[in-house]
Amino acid sequence: MPTPERTNVDAIVAAATEILERNGAEALTMQAVAAAVGVRAPSLYKRVRSRNDVIRLVMERVAVDLGDALDAAVDGIHDPRERVLALLHATRAFARARANAYSLLFARLPDDALPEPAVLAGTIAAVLRVSTDLVGEGHALEAARTLTAWVHGFVSMELADRFRMGRDVDEAFEYGSRCIADALAMTTG
Repeated sequence: MPTPERTNVDAIVAAATEILERNGAEALTMQAVAAAVGVRAPSLYKRVRSRNDVIRLVMERVAVDLGDALDAAVDGIHDPRERVLALLHATRAFARARANAYSLLFARLPDDALPEPAVLAGTIAAVLRVSTDLVGEGHALEAARTLTAWVHGFVSMELADRFRMGRDVDEAFEYGSRCIADALAMTTG
């Protein structure tokens, strides 16, 4: 008689994501994931190939969550500049709420730990749509890269507690966001 299945990929990904968000990527071990789902580490290999496979699956889950948050943030907003601001604010909010998960999306990892390109395409779809609305198709990719680089740089510094020169960081984010949106809007055409 075969033994009953004690875990599945969804449970593994959920447990691994929780470990990541609570304790960081260093804590994301096969042993920790196995303990979280109630099996021994060797049993995980019936469902996943390796730790890198777990990381890839977690990153894909995080990428989908971020994409959903970005889509929701811009839904119903018609003004292109306001859509940019909503997108930037949603990215910052996601990064602050899920700092370890967000950081993993930008971590340098082996190829077998990277999300499938189709998953990432879904994540950046809102950024490309907003960029297209703001600057047109001819420079949408460049605008999307600019938005992503600016917000990621700001958020990375904020998460690392590198804004130490005083004054209000929220005010700085608002100022920078408006400057980026206004500058990109001037390139329309």
